Amino acid sequence: MVEGSMTQGAGQGPEVQRTATLRDFRVPAYVHEAGPYAHSSHPGDAAEHPLDQPEGYTPTQRDLPVINRGDTLQVTVEPVAEPAPADPSEAGPGPLYVVGDVHGYLDELIAALQEKGLIDAEGQWCAGTTRLWFLGDFTDRGPDGIGVIDLVMRLSAEAAAAGGYCKALMGNHELLLIGAKRFGDTPVNSGAGTATFQAAWLLNGGQKTDMDRLQDHHLQWMARLDAVEEVDGHLLIHSDTTAYLDYGRSIEDVNDTVRETITRNDPDEVWDLFRKFTKRFSFRDEGGADHVRSLLDTYGGTRIVHGHSPIPYLLGEVGSEDGEDTPPAVEGPHLYADGLAIAMDGGVTMAGKLLVQELPLSV
Repeated sequence: MVEGSMTQGAGQGPEVQRTATLRDFRVPAYVHEAGPYAHSSHPGDAAEHPLDQPEGYTPTQRDLPVINRGDTLQVTVEPVAEPAPADPSEAGPGPLYVVGDVHGYLDELIAALQEKGLIDAEGQWCAGTTRLWFLGDFTDRGPDGIGVIDLVMRLSAEAAAAGGYCKALMGNHELLLIGAKRFGDTPVNSGAGTATFQAAWLLNGGQKTDMDRLQDHHLQWMARLDAVEEVDGHLLIHSDTTAYLDYGRSIEDVNDTVRETITRNDPDEVWDLFRKFTKRFSFRDEGGADHVRSLLDTYGGTRIVHGHSPIPYLLGEVGSEDGEDTPPAVEGPHLYADGLAIAMDGGVTMAGKLLVQELPLSV
């Protein structure tokens, strides 16, 4: 049960029923086809697993195939305690936190931020110089995506005023919502026939209430988000894919190219960007650590931190038949790929957990 919603500068809204969305993650037919991208120039685009997307893959079906695996390990991790500086005036940057995919679950986000001491009982920033990064996917599937965006925008201003910051990355669902609003039912070249942003948005959890409340300042904010950042040795991205390499060999180049693509307002170009951001699972299984290293070697950092692929799917803890699914047990981030990747999507849309985690991690 979601007890209310918060919008920028507003109080609690009417009670909203939380609906189960596990059906959005059933296995689409394409996962049983042959592996894709055999001739790709980027390692993460190669077919390293039989369930990866086939050639011509287009995200017009519900995503997230079931991964039945037993050789991954979920590790409960705790932040490394750092001694407080003797003189507060000599303090460096504040603690670093990251937030996984929110997908419209505003009340769960508020509760998680309060639990970590980042906002107070009234939902106001109370973390001083703390640095907070959201890893993308604010809307769709959950009840109040616009309320989530409003909260993040407000916290950004409040954190900056306190000497810290609250920033966010571009997720594939931001691209999907931008495309649905701008292009609607305009046909795009999907690589597997024609598609539309509107149809893909609805199929992947688009909420009419979000579209009704979406305003120009929300669109402008989403369109300006960075796709990649490096903070304290952590390479922050949304999607567990090497498709970022298609957009530049430096963080600045990738972010500039993504923004320029959105600004040109060409539906086919934006669709291709969205399609590449939906790729996943490049970092797991044999060769996964090498794919992580290809990004770290190019953009810097010693670990990748990402959202996008829910931890229960990385662990193979979710079934595919009606009646066989059980709520995923997610206690914290998932450290994998030889300790080089940290997954932060706790599967809140699947009755999992919305993760807020301080970095760095120790095991």
